Amino acid sequence: MIGEELGLFSLLALMAVLWQLPWKGVALWRAARNTHKGWFIALFLLNTMAILEIIYIFGFSKKHHS
Repeated sequence: MIGEELGLFSLLALMAVLWQLPWKGVALWRAARNTHKGWFIALFLLNTMAILEIIYIFGFSKKHHS
């Protein structure tokens, strides 16, 4: 019984990491390129299940034109 619960928890934790990682990477990359130091620090330190990252990407970051 404990092994089943641990397996389910591990699967959920892995799914959470796989959901958050790409969002956090894109948001941090955009914040750094746009020199949004405050956003970068907040995104780096806070774990919001990618909610803050999605808000930043679609609401506050502008596309950087090369």
